[in-house]
Order: sequence, then C-alpha cells, then structure tokens
Amino acid sequence: MLKLDDSKWADYKDAYGPATGIPKLLQQLANNPGAQTKPSDEPWFSLWSSLCHQGDVYTASYAAVPHIVQIAQENNDNPTIDMNFFLLPASIEIARAKQRGPELPQEIESEYYVALKELGDCAARYLNSEDIYLKKAARAASLVAEDRISEAEHLLENE
Repeated sequence: MLKLDDSKWADYKDAYGPATGIPKLLQQLANNPGAQTKPSDEPWFSLWSSLCHQGDVYTASYAAVPHIVQIAQENNDNPTIDMNFFLLPASIEIARAKQRGPELPQEIESEYYVALKELGDCAARYLNSEDIYLKKAARAASLVAEDRISEAEHLLENE
C-alpha cells in the first residue's frame, strides 16, 4: 500500500491534478471514521469529488482504495459505519471496469485487488443492516468483490 507520506502521490492524479492532497484526506478519514450526517461532511465530500468525480476515476482513486478499506476494517465493529466506506470503493471499481478512468497502475494492481476482496469480507457484516442505505452500499461492495460489476452497477443505479 502506498504510504501516506510517499512522494509518489504527486505522480498520481485525481480530478484536479496531482493527488498531493489525498493523503491528508485519508488521514482525516482515519482520525474521524464515524458516519457523516450530511453529504457535505468532510472528508467524504472531498474524497468523492477528487476520486470519483461525475463517475470518472483516476490513478489516485486506485491508490486510495486500499487505505479506505483498511480504515473500514479497523472500524468493522461499528454498527453505524459510514456507507461511503463501501460505496466509494465499489463506485471506483465499477468506473474502472467500465473504462471511465486510466489503466490501473501495475505497481499498485495487486494491493488494489486484495483490497477489493477484503472490502467484500468487511461488507458482509452489514448485509442485514436495518439502515437501508448502508445495506445497499454493503451489497454493492460485496458484488464488486465477487467481480459482479454489472449487478453492482444496476443495484446502485436503481431504487
């Protein structure tokens, strides 16, 4: 996993250019992983805007997924985990599979796919959540982890 203090973040791109601000957002997320109360809450608002902008993804999107999944795993005992822990990585993978972004850089390919598998394992705990939005996001993440991209996309686009 690309360390948050690695200078290579500058070589990765987000929606606005070099991804030098992404490590700070990921650190904010790690420090405050609780559920957001409104769509404009940080750091999720900026992570979505930078990493999955209008359905497009970037090299930094792929580099961020293992971090997001790791934070989700560390908070997997939280019954009110934020749905974005599942929704953002699932959306990134759907966009990647639909060629809405660049090729996955080879140097992070392995850790990216391992993170997607771990995402599915983490999401499994929330498949029966009473929170319908969390349940839907967890289901989409599970489908993505099983490489059932079209089903995940359909789930997220409907209802």
